[in-house]
Amino acid sequence: MTNFWFTIAAMRTEKDVEAYLSRLNRRYRTVDAQPGTFLVETSRGMPPIAVRVDPPLVVVRVHIGDLKGAEQAPLMRMLLELNAKQLVHAGYGIDDDRVVLSSALQLENLDFNEIQATLDEIDVALAQQLPELARAAGLKTNAR
Repeated sequence: MTNFWFTIAAMRTEKDVEAYLSRLNRRYRTVDAQPGTFLVETSRGMPPIAVRVDPPLVVVRVHIGDLKGAEQAPLMRMLLELNAKQLVHAGYGIDDDRVVLSSALQLENLDFNEIQATLDEIDVALAQQLPELARAAGLKTNAR
């Protein structure tokens, strides 16, 4: 007999993530060379968001720009302040000489609202913070 109050949800898959992207009416494409990876379009002129399903995680990441030529001390301070004051679901980081904005979500119980909130926050960060980072710290952005 099945317990009415307790049901076990099936673990989410790459297909669930793709369905969420479709439900969000987000334009995206799969990356053939990297199974489980989607490139999600953003606002005009902004870099795309990579969404990679890599169980047990869904990693959401966007290449913001390159450190080369940037005034690093002011940039680092600005990134840390943005992480502390304006970001909830994602955070800025440095990967080699690249500034990235990323988030990691648990695939097992991922829901629509969670991925929507993460992508929305990244969209807002790109629109509001990318120009500020380029102007204030001399960051060469990855904006198209």
